[in-house]
Amino acid sequence: MTAIMIPDVALVDNTEQRTPLVLVLDCSGSMAGEPIDFLNQGLALLEQELKSDVIAAKRVRILVIQYGEHDEALVARNWCDAMDFTAPRLDANGTTPTGAAVELALAEIEQEKLRFRQAGVAYTRPWLFLMSDGEPTDRWQRGAEQARAAEQANKVAIFPIAVGEGANLDMLGQFSSRGERGVKQLKGLQFRELFLWLSASMQVVSQSRPGAQAQLASTDGWSVVST
Repeated sequence: MTAIMIPDVALVDNTEQRTPLVLVLDCSGSMAGEPIDFLNQGLALLEQELKSDVIAAKRVRILVIQYGEHDEALVARNWCDAMDFTAPRLDANGTTPTGAAVELALAEIEQEKLRFRQAGVAYTRPWLFLMSDGEPTDRWQRGAEQARAAEQANKVAIFPIAVGEGANLDMLGQFSSRGERGVKQLKGLQFRELFLWLSASMQVVSQSRPGAQAQLASTDGWSVVST
């Protein structure tokens, strides 16, 4: 027997097509200090920028997952439209359960797609933004395999972001169907530039038809190329 999910009231009141965005954010102890402060500032900027765009505010649908603590991955801010989004204030401590965080994100995406279909709401391909500054402390390989399979099946677009010199680019590449070529290395702590790019990209994608290609701005302003 198929379970009937209770539709989100926002999907009933607002039938605009949606662009799902999942932020999977490393909040382990190594992110303490300036990194987590700049990350929080970036999230607040994302909120401000998306709310200022009339279309994106109604169409971009955001979920924030944080991972750290005692190998825990949890929802820091549940699914909501950008116009209702309030950036969480994240703290840094604990370990780095990257695999568990990605598995949670992929499961949440599929559940949200089901809610869209039941509400008759069209949607573009979800974006999964994975940010890490170090080595995973869990059995991350299963999550990486699920992520690659989902991206290859065109179910999600995955953007692994390496933060700092300690980030493992090879490991992060395992979460992308493009391998290490799909990983972006954050330039210093330029979270502001990263989130400005992300908000601009969401504004473009939210105005695109589902299945259509969108022309995105260059990432040169916030990422570096490893040589």
